Amino acid sequence: MRGKWTGMGGIAVGTGGIPACNRRPRQMPHCSRAARPGMRPGTARSRQPGAWLRIETRPSHRLPLERQTTPDFQITRGHGTVSVQLRGDWTALALAGCRQARQLRAQLHELAQAPDHAQWSLAGVERLDHIGGQLLWQAWNGALPQRLEASEGQRRVFERIAAVQNEGWKKHMVDRFNPVTLFGANVLSFGAQLGNGITMLGQLAFDLLRFARVPQRGPWREISANIYNVGYKALGITALVGFLIGIVLSYLSANQLRTFGASTFIVNILGMAVIRELGPVLAAILIAGRSGSAITAQIGVMRVTEELDAMRVMGISHGFRLIMPRVIALAIAMPLLVAWTDVMALAGGMLAARMQLGISATFFLRELPDAVPVANLWLGLGKGVVFGILIALTACHFGLRIKPNTQSLGEGTTASVVTAITIVILADAVFAILFKDVGL
Repeated sequence: MRGKWTGMGGIAVGTGGIPACNRRPRQMPHCSRAARPGMRPGTARSRQPGAWLRIETRPSHRLPLERQTTPDFQITRGHGTVSVQLRGDWTALALAGCRQARQLRAQLHELAQAPDHAQWSLAGVERLDHIGGQLLWQAWNGALPQRLEASEGQRRVFERIAAVQNEGWKKHMVDRFNPVTLFGANVLSFGAQLGNGITMLGQLAFDLLRFARVPQRGPWREISANIYNVGYKALGITALVGFLIGIVLSYLSANQLRTFGASTFIVNILGMAVIRELGPVLAAILIAGRSGSAITAQIGVMRVTEELDAMRVMGISHGFRLIMPRVIALAIAMPLLVAWTDVMALAGGMLAARMQLGISATFFLRELPDAVPVANLWLGLGKGVVFGILIALTACHFGLRIKPNTQSLGEGTTASVVTAITIVILADAVFAILFKDVGL
């Protein structure tokens, strides 16, 4: 469209080669045409190009606020008595307009403290709301004067204020450091966490049945990605820690065994301790701190960014797409990490035994199968599977319970790691009791 748009005192005006009113205008606030040659008022089309279209906008008229009278009072003294007559509007709007609410309350408070008991009259008060009544109530020290002239409606306002003062504003303070209160809160929190955990286990069972029934529709991509993240990327840290633990354990055992002349028994001590106990527990603790915290943080961020709500709206199951892939991935990766940690810990132990006791690696490897029955290896790998499932469930549980704020995200991640490590140690103790005669 050729031409330009100019402004005339806030009114839009169109000029150019194409008339502004060539098309039938839509419904506008008000449309009128200036008196120009060749253009009839009220027509939708102009006969000459360059006709003017003036759009007049009528300002919106707001209803003005009802005028408020300034609150005031008059003091009359005579024959040993004092009479206080309140006038005007004692409302929030009027008090805000006069900007003297504090001065009024202070002056009225002084009059209320007078020993001659002033007589108060509210006959001149035109309007009284809760804010004005609260100001008078505070000036009267929380009680109506003995001599008060007020209407029934005004008295009802003060009755409501008195009721709120006596009942509604009382804060029931709870001693949060009381041992009984702390114990009760911890019991309730544990019950809620236990109930949520049982619900998650039930949902996981249904998801596994669904996955077994239709495996081609399963979350294979998520499972493989989680195996890579929690398994392959954890090889470095587990190898380092396992190797160092093997060296430390071998050094401590060598000094005692040399004293009794039983240096060859270092193979039994290292093999049994690492393969049966230290390997699974070390790997589980490292994965709980590394991968468990990452899982909790991932799901927690999804809660903060409302991705979980979006998945629910789209009909995508949290358990099938978030929980089950991580549980399966950790159940597969943990036994492999346990075996890897065992190998590195035994390598560190062999190195320390070589340096301290002069035991060769050939002798160490030849004596290891006889010193440690193979049942201990299977027991350690089984522990790895159980520990992986427990870590994944704990991390997902705390991730789903995170609230949409950053403070809850940090607290939930910390609680997830601590709880996962505690559960791993408890589960290891249960394994030690149940399988005390296996492989020994």
